[in-house]
Amino acid sequence: MATSEHPMQKLAEYVPDGTFHPVLKILNHYKVHLKITRQRATVLGDYRHKGMYGNHIITVNGNLNKYEFILTLLHELAHLLTYEQYKNKVAAHGIEWKTNYGLILKEFVELKCFPTDIETALQKTIRNPAATTAGESELIKILRKYNTHIKLDVLHVEDLQDGQLFITKDGRVFKRGNLRRKRYECIDVKTGLRYHISAIAEVKLYEGET
Repeated sequence: MATSEHPMQKLAEYVPDGTFHPVLKILNHYKVHLKITRQRATVLGDYRHKGMYGNHIITVNGNLNKYEFILTLLHELAHLLTYEQYKNKVAAHGIEWKTNYGLILKEFVELKCFPTDIETALQKTIRNPAATTAGESELIKILRKYNTHIKLDVLHVEDLQDGQLFITKDGRVFKRGNLRRKRYECIDVKTGLRYHISAIAEVKLYEGET
């Protein structure tokens, strides 16, 4: 995993206006070693607790827009706070983590650093945080609006019609089926296997022959 260890002042370029000093205060207080990484396919960030003599380590993908970046960082800081209180005695995304994330998120929402649409969506998150940002369909769609590079040929699975074919990022072709809560039951055209795919998964319309 390629990483870039940034001086703390550089962090200001990655976070919304008004959040740099509050974040820096937390990072310094808990002696956090922050690493900004290249894009990773499976995670936006992660947290590793300090060893006997080391620092807490948090990594965040550097390709995120500033609102995704700060939310990912706060998500990982909530893991740090939970570890400080309970060590490894509680579930990773249990009630203890949810409480800490809700509290730290509320603190930053009160700074008025988020656009109105994101702030409104975050009110629900504060009450009941999901284990991942991707688990909150409404929030992730709003966050994507603030990406610097808009993908013109990319659709969400929910934008398609039942029976339409689409291509996932790994090149597989699926046929969209029925909605099951927040995921669609989709059939892998090649294998015939059924998968449940997020309604907001980014895909491309398939226009070839099967």
